Amino acid sequence: MADESQAKDAPSPSTPPDPYRPSVVERKWQATWEEQGTNRFTEDEFRSAPDPFYNLMMFPYPSAEGLHVGNIYAFTGADVHGRYQRLRGRDVFEPIGFDAFGIHSENFALKVGRHPMDLIPSNVANFTRQLRRIGGMFDWDHTVDTTTPEYYRWTQWLFLQLFRAGLAEQKEAPVNWCPSCMTVLANEQVVAGLCERCDTPVEQRRILQWFFRISDYADRLLDNLEELDWSDVTRKAQRNWIGRSEGATLTFPVKDSSESIQVFTTRPDTLFGATYMVLAPEHPLVDRIATEERREAVESYRAEAQSRDVVARQKTDKSKTGVFTGGHCRNPATGEDIPIWIADYVLMDYGTGAIMAVPGHDERDFEFATAFDLPIRRVVAGPDDDGDTPLQEAYVGPGRLVNSGPFDGLEVEEGIRKITEWLEENGGGEVTTTYRLHDWCISRQRYWGPPIPIIHCDTCGSVPVPEEDLPVVLPRVEDFRPDDSGTSPLARVESWYRTTCPECGGEARRETDVSDTFLDSAWYFLRYPSTDTDSAPFDPEITRRWLPVDTYIGGNEHAVLHLLYSRFVTMALKDMGHIDFEEPFTRFRAHGLIIREGAKMSKSKGNVVVPDPIIEEYGADTFRLYLMFLGPFEEGGDYRDAGIQGPFGFLKRLWETVTSLDPRSDDAPPDPQVERQLHRTIEQVTRQLPELQYNTAVAALMEYLNAVRAGGRQAVRAEVEPLAVLVAPFCPHIAEEIWERLGHEGSIFDADAWPEHDPALLKDDTITLAVQVNGKVRGTVELPAGATEEAAMEAARAEPNVARYLESGTLRRVIHVPDRLLNLVIN
Repeated sequence: MADESQAKDAPSPSTPPDPYRPSVVERKWQATWEEQGTNRFTEDEFRSAPDPFYNLMMFPYPSAEGLHVGNIYAFTGADVHGRYQRLRGRDVFEPIGFDAFGIHSENFALKVGRHPMDLIPSNVANFTRQLRRIGGMFDWDHTVDTTTPEYYRWTQWLFLQLFRAGLAEQKEAPVNWCPSCMTVLANEQVVAGLCERCDTPVEQRRILQWFFRISDYADRLLDNLEELDWSDVTRKAQRNWIGRSEGATLTFPVKDSSESIQVFTTRPDTLFGATYMVLAPEHPLVDRIATEERREAVESYRAEAQSRDVVARQKTDKSKTGVFTGGHCRNPATGEDIPIWIADYVLMDYGTGAIMAVPGHDERDFEFATAFDLPIRRVVAGPDDDGDTPLQEAYVGPGRLVNSGPFDGLEVEEGIRKITEWLEENGGGEVTTTYRLHDWCISRQRYWGPPIPIIHCDTCGSVPVPEEDLPVVLPRVEDFRPDDSGTSPLARVESWYRTTCPECGGEARRETDVSDTFLDSAWYFLRYPSTDTDSAPFDPEITRRWLPVDTYIGGNEHAVLHLLYSRFVTMALKDMGHIDFEEPFTRFRAHGLIIREGAKMSKSKGNVVVPDPIIEEYGADTFRLYLMFLGPFEEGGDYRDAGIQGPFGFLKRLWETVTSLDPRSDDAPPDPQVERQLHRTIEQVTRQLPELQYNTAVAALMEYLNAVRAGGRQAVRAEVEPLAVLVAPFCPHIAEEIWERLGHEGSIFDADAWPEHDPALLKDDTITLAVQVNGKVRGTVELPAGATEEAAMEAARAEPNVARYLESGTLRRVIHVPDRLLNLVIN
């Protein structure tokens, strides 16, 4: 509890209570926080804080529409956590910034006819206004804007570190191309075959692109997930995306050729059932394998497949298409020549670009074989199967091997091991591990992004821009509209891209692609504490003291984008010796989503919650409290317009309770029953806030205030003052005002006033004991907590309904569970 010796003279009881005016209270305290630097850290404080706690939320993209309710829901949840930690004595750093580069901003600028260099600063100013209004504990002296040269200088520096470490490379590869956005998309940015930004069907092109070799880190990224304190749904998404598979690479010699086809499979036990081979249309062997009579059909199919995006080609529910090449290869197990086909569901960049088709035991292969009348052979039989019955569908369950030569009768797991060993001994295969994760394509053929700091020289090749020449400043280009050529708008600005080679001094050309906006956000958390540092991206001493981030809260939609990329960049920086940790976020929690009146919010439905008028009418504290009360924070909730009245009424009643306190009762003890309720509330809120169980904590606060005010009783200070502290993480403005009106100086968040519960007061004086007769409840009795069996029996005999049963039979047995039930077995 707070030390009452800190209190000044409280208001006189003769003074009528002020009405609760949230806008007045909130503007007062926001001005006070700014004036006094309540939430700011100086460089000395960064270096000397005894108990650092880095509380982070995903920084927003500053759209023209301003903050929406989903943003405020996420930011409030994170802010509640940070404020709670500060109230418990931690030195909490809670920054905010703006993820302002990227296609979203550029497309909107094109739509409204404004240059992004003019549009984005006005959007950032609007977001800043809104963020200040919601009362977040943000350190506005340590903010970032990814579009400023002061920031992207270090994004370019990061690119150069990865380039020098061999982790950045330029290569031609099949990529996802959005014909509407006119740029390349990473695989993670294609959803169900559509561009995640504009829902346009995505095409596939082969373009020279820059890639980061994130696949080199696949094992570490996967293995570390086991130790991370992250939301299970996020870890699962990353685990599936990385997609490690243990299996074997098998060799199929091509008939009448010195060539061979390499195939990766997790089921070498089914090799005897491989009746045809399928190559990706882009496979380099297709040209050499296709016979003359099949070449025209092969080329036509390849052109058609190239127009489809990678994700759409992998859909399992589409009809199967393919073309026979005319070539054959030899199955290394059976010695049979099997036909070689091409089909769009096989991708060159996944595995080896070839699959051995086992239609008897793979659903997709079965559909393909059925469509093209190819052989289907059973090589695995189920527990109740003789192995001779023709298959009506692919059998994918457990069983034993059949039609597999010397391996017949082996269980599947043993068959995998034995056949792999046999192939290794005979040069037909080897044990292999593969991954679904592919390298991160980071170049974009757009304007609004950091220029990639590479200079192309005909003599020296790709040369990094010297670090002392960073940043490579993005020039103002009035015609920044992209085109379908696959080149960036910067490629049209000859005066910018013509330069000299840093190594030989000869004529050279700047890289005209810009980097993916996810590179900006892959390291921003490192910059926040070091924004005062001009000579490095992050101060080593401050970084060692404050990083990794203690708690990070954001959307799970970034599980395989930002969150995965940040982990890769952090690991790479550690390997290069720039930092001493390899995981950026000690704890990550994914917040839920908000719907409205049972429906998903969207501009087209006209049901988007606009925060500004709601905050103006009810106040930021009420809005924050309502959002946290909607439902479990990690699940989300249904925003209903009428629902805000409950939290608003709660804060008005809290205000009335405090402002009507009689100062003559300052030394009065709390009512015993209210005191017990208080300590139960303290225990519950203290337990639930660290676990983000906000909605039930808010409910407990509301129930406690009801107990304080029950029957119109006059509250005393000892009953109300702790409630101000418990409410503070949710409603910081009114908590500060109450704290001041109770006579305290300074911010409530620096008062070290978080109340402690008394375990002895958590127990009730009396309990309600259920009395059963032959297992059915026949009555209840009130008893002192911990009452003996004898006392329970005495009370039960006095209960009229129970007494009636006792009088009508013979008591054979008594079962007593203290403080819970009394069961009487009657004959």
